[in-house]
Amino acid sequence: MSATADTHLVAGTSLREFLHGLPGVDQVGAEARAAMLASRSIKTTAKQWALDLAISMIDLTTLEGQDTPGKVRALCAKAKRPDPADPTAPQVAAVCIYPDLAHVAAAEVKGTGIHVASVATSFPSGRTSLEVKLADVQYAVSAGADEVDMVIDRGAFLAGDYQLVFDEIAAVKQSCGVAHLKVILETGELVTLDNVRRASWLAMLAGADFIKTSTGKVSPAATLPVTLVMLEAVRDFRATHGRQVGVKPAGGIRTAKDAIRYLVLVNETAGEDWLDPDWFRIGASSLLNDLLMQRTKLATGRYSGPDYFTLD
Repeated sequence: MSATADTHLVAGTSLREFLHGLPGVDQVGAEARAAMLASRSIKTTAKQWALDLAISMIDLTTLEGQDTPGKVRALCAKAKRPDPADPTAPQVAAVCIYPDLAHVAAAEVKGTGIHVASVATSFPSGRTSLEVKLADVQYAVSAGADEVDMVIDRGAFLAGDYQLVFDEIAAVKQSCGVAHLKVILETGELVTLDNVRRASWLAMLAGADFIKTSTGKVSPAATLPVTLVMLEAVRDFRATHGRQVGVKPAGGIRTAKDAIRYLVLVNETAGEDWLDPDWFRIGASSLLNDLLMQRTKLATGRYSGPDYFTLD
């Protein structure tokens, strides 16, 4: 999934001209298609597979000012063994924490294949100097993060300073070294689906390994129409540039039913190639418990109850 900045645009076309030359998004159409796909049901035989796949795609997250090393260790224990009573439950894809706790997470998940994702670049606002942002990234990576979730400068993007946003993403990507870069667009602040499409392409051209909807600190966070537009962008980007980029909706996805709706959206929009934790993640804290409850219901015919699983 490694990437470097892709400056290949149509000859003689500036970044602004390219982004504003992208096809406009039919908002009503996007909302209608997302609603239609969300209404689809899946057969019981496929539900177990879908629940396990969703679990394996979770970036189990704690991003609070009151986070402690003990809380991160508990989060990592849950990431490794989501259901202590059922060893067949898959582990999650990653734990997502602040940079100062990345070393704790890295020690806890070492050798498991679970990734350590750290938010950086002055998360969640992104409002500081590039020097500070790069130092934040280097601190996270040196502490053991193998994935970095950066935030774009939404103010610069909305003001039309696309080159500044591009250059910052490219610089952060370089600072990541071998770590993968997820670029958070904070779609709740981008106002229009046209802006979501432009920001998606901008991030991918600058070297993003993943594009991510939200910090989880702004409402609305992830929505199906926004994720649909981002999935279309990664599909079209691969078709034109030959590089696959992942997508991560984050914030507000709390139930198994929600998660399965996103899996249907992925399959029907980008295709089966993205139905893999390497290419699709769900940023969540409370979702895992509901997935485990639904999983137990399928296996036993009854719910275990919300108190059966640890709270995050």
